[in-house]
Parts: sequence; structure tokens; C-alpha cells
Amino acid sequence: MGSSKETDLAGLRASLKPGARLLGLDVGSKTLGVAVSDGALSTATPVTTLRRGKVSVDAAALKSLAEERRVGGLVLGLPVNMDGSEGPACQSVRQFARNLAPHLDLPYAFWDERLSTAAVTRQLLEADVSRAKRARAVDALAAVYILQGALDRLHHGP
Repeated sequence: MGSSKETDLAGLRASLKPGARLLGLDVGSKTLGVAVSDGALSTATPVTTLRRGKVSVDAAALKSLAEERRVGGLVLGLPVNMDGSEGPACQSVRQFARNLAPHLDLPYAFWDERLSTAAVTRQLLEADVSRAKRARAVDALAAVYILQGALDRLHHGP
């Protein structure tokens, strides 16, 4: 299958074929929020929330999504601490990416996702979305928040 390679956003964009999309991932301990960009790399849309399982199962689900949506790379949210340091949650996401690498032949980059889940939850609360619907939507919408932040950086710079 080949191996994935970690890069930065500029390297990720440079590696994409024309029209290829990016898959955004919000990696939680029990779920994976998934979003996809359009082919112009300007807009992120929620796709699904997957229950985490064995790496091989997660990889198969992501590979299937990537193939059907013409994905050329991944953006994984990195839950950096407010002071900029990396704690156990960051280590867990980096380990997930390393474990996924042998199964997916796609380049990937990390994106600082500080406060993404909190921001999405706040938006859902402001929209008066019920607790049950919030629980189902928050991971995929956090993936949108992560991917959209990366897409905006690609288009507008730092």
C-alpha cells in the first residue's frame, strides 16, 4: 500500500493532483469526525462521524471515503494546549497518524485545532440544537472547523 508521509500545509497542497480534495479529521478517543473539502480547496463540508475501532478498521473506512471522494491528502486536528505545548492528546493524534500511515498512501498535515470542539458546541447551543443532536453532530462539525481553518490558511497565508 505504500506509506503516508507527514508534511506541512504547503507540502500537502503541492502534493495534490488538480481537483483532489482534502479529508479533515477530528481524532477523538472514541470517534473520528470526518469532513471533506471541495475540489477547489475552498470549502469544508461534514461527512460523517465514525466509531473508532482497530486501526485496520479505521483505515479501511477512511480509505473507502478517500477513494469515493477523490481525496489526495489528510488534515488532522492537533489538540494543542492553550499555552502552545503538546500534551497527551497531541501525542495520541500523532500516534493515530503513524498507525494509519502504513494503511493509507496519502500525505497528511496537522492543524492546530485549539478550541474547535468548544467553538462548534457553542455554535450549536446558539442555534438551540438539542443535546442528542449536538452529540451526533459535534465531531463531524469539529472536523469541518479544522479543515476549514487549514483551507483558509492555504488560500490566505498566515
